[in-house]
Amino acid sequence: MTGPLIRIAGPADAARLAALRRAWTVEQHGPVDDEEFDDRFLGWYERESGRRVSWLAEVSGEAVGMMNLAIFDRMPQPGRDVGTWGYLANAFVLAAYRNQGVGSLLLRALLAHADARRYVRVVLRPSERAIPFYERAGFTADTGLLVREGLLVRHAQA
Repeated sequence: MTGPLIRIAGPADAARLAALRRAWTVEQHGPVDDEEFDDRFLGWYERESGRRVSWLAEVSGEAVGMMNLAIFDRMPQPGRDVGTWGYLANAFVLAAYRNQGVGSLLLRALLAHADARRYVRVVLRPSERAIPFYERAGFTADTGLLVREGLLVRHAQA
């Protein structure tokens, strides 16, 4: 196996990111018959590309992992700089490539990007299983997050 190549994904990589997202869904929920998924993903990717940076991990030319960072600028206020922060999301590595450093390389690239741009913070909501991985990279728990589910979610739970 050649070492993983980690790079920022571009528009030409959208279909590869969609394939990773589909693999993630299959792993979590089993196969899902959704013929329109690729079109919806490509539309989402195009809309989000102005405020989101995605990284792609490749091994021997195969897309094996991804991670992205949604970027937010704080509203200015008197006496305080705007400040930019990022929300780390959609981190996934194909099962066959886990525990080989691919996720760590993706995370290192994302954090280097955030540090180079002087983001005030990077936040995420990891799965329980992933918490130790992010703690090793310097993330700490912050229980101050509140969530309001949308109407569709609230009705589905009722």
